[in-house]
Amino acid sequence: MMNMKNILNVLCVFISVFVFSQAKSVKKMSVKNIVKTPVKKGNSQMKPNRDLVVIHNDLPVLIPKQKDGKFGYVNQNGKFIIQPEYHIAVFFYEDCNLLNSPNEKVRKFGTSNYATVEKDMISYRIDQTGKRVYQFKDSDFGKCKFEEYKQQLFQAYVLNGFYGIIEKSKFVNEADYRQYQIYPQYQYLYIMEGDDVADPMVVASNNDKFGVIDVNNKIIIPFEYSNIKRNFSWKLGKMFEVTKDGKNYYYIDARNKTY
Repeated sequence: MMNMKNILNVLCVFISVFVFSQAKSVKKMSVKNIVKTPVKKGNSQMKPNRDLVVIHNDLPVLIPKQKDGKFGYVNQNGKFIIQPEYHIAVFFYEDCNLLNSPNEKVRKFGTSNYATVEKDMISYRIDQTGKRVYQFKDSDFGKCKFEEYKQQLFQAYVLNGFYGIIEKSKFVNEADYRQYQIYPQYQYLYIMEGDDVADPMVVASNNDKFGVIDVNNKIIIPFEYSNIKRNFSWKLGKMFEVTKDGKNYYYIDARNKTY
């Protein structure tokens, strides 16, 4: 009887040890198999770049600027944020060829978060820090989906060698001065392409100097420049590319502020 009790006691001890050891093994196994997920710290978010100041909401935060024959980008205070090293630098704007690229991985570089630059005959897209994030490849080009053309309300009209502006849908008789939006009085007029066809900016020439007017003949930019480029600068950046000496071009806004 005593032997039987001893055997039972030994069995109980053995079972207890076995169960305890298995429990420890399970705990170790479960800890080992846990996938550790990194915890994001509260300060891990990217801080906004304080150099990208916004003084005027209608202007880009980064503006192309030439220095010593090379282009970089300045902020709205005129401070260089991206140093001048490029032969060509355009506004931060969409590139429809990349937006519609057959390569899905590069489509993001076609957004307005990036700008196109060129250095040593190689074209890149850069971000707002100046980092080159993409180098153009012909194989990545997609087909642009052109927007529906906006019919222009106004057009330049020449009478007796002078330029004026008419509203095409209303103009029928050039002898009636009342039908002119601006009666012909300028050496030259060019209506800049923009999103607001009812209130376009107009490059004009008077007394051999260029300025900008609106369709109500209000002077926006005074007639003090030797040339103002008729390009997409107004549409893309709400700015004008001007020069006073015919050689050095720079951007001004509609307030005639220089950048």
